[in-house]
Amino acid sequence: MAATDLTNAPVATDGLPAAKPAETGLSQLVGGILEDAQRLIEQQFTLLKIDLRKDLLRFRDGGIMLAIGAGCLAVAGLLLLFTLVHLLEWLTRPHLEMWACYGLVAGFAALVGGTVVFFGVKRIEKLKIVPEQASQGLEENLQWKTNRR
Repeated sequence: MAATDLTNAPVATDGLPAAKPAETGLSQLVGGILEDAQRLIEQQFTLLKIDLRKDLLRFRDGGIMLAIGAGCLAVAGLLLLFTLVHLLEWLTRPHLEMWACYGLVAGFAALVGGTVVFFGVKRIEKLKIVPEQASQGLEENLQWKTNRR
């Protein structure tokens, strides 16, 4: 802890440094409270930005992994569909032509894919982008500040 230079400080009659005069009026107290509220709101905006940045980085990393996995699954799925077409043609050799087997397998794949996309969109619509705790605290502080004016 640094030593304070008291050589030029005013001295009271008992030899100790004199106390500062009381300068705490009502306007100064209100000003201090408003400064504190302003600083709190700024800190909450900073917290919200940090939370959003962290969530976006997680989302980006997850998206990259999802894209790589989806690419691999797409290739495997395509090869599996070709296999199913040829299997269907082999099982129904005298009755179905190859083009009919492709049509049946493609229709089934479109039905499954459409259903998965539908439910995926419904799930994404329920997603909350803004972190709830940080935004709720910020909203409360903004309400408090606007009600004080």
